[in-house]
Amino acid sequence: MSETVRRSVTMERLDTGVYRATNPDGIELTFGSMAEDAFSPVELLLAAIGGCSAVDVDLMTTRRADPERFEIEVSADNVRDDTGNRLEDIEMTFRVTFPAGTDGDKARDRLPAAVRNSQERTCTASRTVEAGTPVTVHIEDGA
Repeated sequence: MSETVRRSVTMERLDTGVYRATNPDGIELTFGSMAEDAFSPVELLLAAIGGCSAVDVDLMTTRRADPERFEIEVSADNVRDDTGNRLEDIEMTFRVTFPAGTDGDKARDRLPAAVRNSQERTCTASRTVEAGTPVTVHIEDGA
């Protein structure tokens, strides 16, 4: 069984190197390479990878117990060479602590499977990066 749902955001230039992304619900995010106090596009990509897995793992483990600590660090090497700019060696580290007791033990036991399931099946962001999905670009004349 296959299901396709089109996702989108629109972006608007606010200033040199500063942009606003808006989703279909009207939620806005300012970012850019020259935006003060904002994420760069690369940091947003890392946050998307971590955030996608965070949602998956959180939903799968908190059915048993709420974590006392739930942090994810996502890092990568930003490579610039003759072939162009890209990220390599993307790493994601989960730092999750559940309370002592039976429910905490159940959540702790579920954690590795939840992380694996996110990585192998449910995290759209990291799975798209790993698949190397092509990006098709169109140019429309605004005149």
